[in-house]
Amino acid sequence: MYKPKDNTQIQENNSSIDDPSADHKNFLDRVKRRKVYVRITQIAILIAFFLAWELAANAGVIDPFITSQPSRMLRTVKNLHSDGSLYIHIGYTLMETIVGFVVGTVIGILLAIALWWSEFLARVLEPYLVVLNSLPKIALGPIILVWIGAGPQAIIAMALIISLVVTTIGVYNGFREVDPDKIKLLRTFGATKYQILQKVMLPASISTIVSAMKINVGLAWVGVIVGEFLVSKAGLGHLIVYGGQVFRLDLVMTSVIILAILAALMYQFVSWIEKRLINWY
Repeated sequence: MYKPKDNTQIQENNSSIDDPSADHKNFLDRVKRRKVYVRITQIAILIAFFLAWELAANAGVIDPFITSQPSRMLRTVKNLHSDGSLYIHIGYTLMETIVGFVVGTVIGILLAIALWWSEFLARVLEPYLVVLNSLPKIALGPIILVWIGAGPQAIIAMALIISLVVTTIGVYNGFREVDPDKIKLLRTFGATKYQILQKVMLPASISTIVSAMKINVGLAWVGVIVGEFLVSKAGLGHLIVYGGQVFRLDLVMTSVIILAILAALMYQFVSWIEKRLINWY
């Protein structure tokens, strides 16, 4: 049997139809709630992981001497904090990573611009870039140590070399994928090559540049840690090597967790830069 709607429900429906901003607000609220649910789930998974790790170690399911456990890692952090060495090691690794990341990204973008600017240069250097990209950069470690010497400069150079080629190739390929009709249009109006670069190439390649930066976050950390494995008297890589040599797995796992936290924070910073660049352009 048909039952007519009451006047209140009809008024609510009419108000939502007449006021589209209400629907938009509801949509934004749903998006915010979904983000909150995702964040809560992520935190819950992380807590459950460390809780299960701790309980398994206490119950003897896993050997805490080999796998360590969260409580032992917390004690290790406390001890490193007490003697002040924690911040020294973090500072060394963070400084080397940031310098290698920034220099590698900037030089890589400049090289990509140079390749786009000169087609002759691009054709000459392209096979060399392909070879360098396929070459395991770790194999260059001993050579870098001999050429530059043992010290932070060698570690920074290792991070720079790993990220440089990837940035150059990625950004240059992004330049090549820009709509050629836009370039022809600007050339028709007499635009110079610099104006084309400023008005079309760079704005259209923002996503490519940011993607290269996100990749470089991981590559820079890899380069620095590998460099610290080879030669270092301080840094998180040094702690990992030292902990493995003296069978202090608590120190190794603590250093790995700190590395993961720092890498995640650096990645979030790059994501923040991405939002700024998109809003700017």
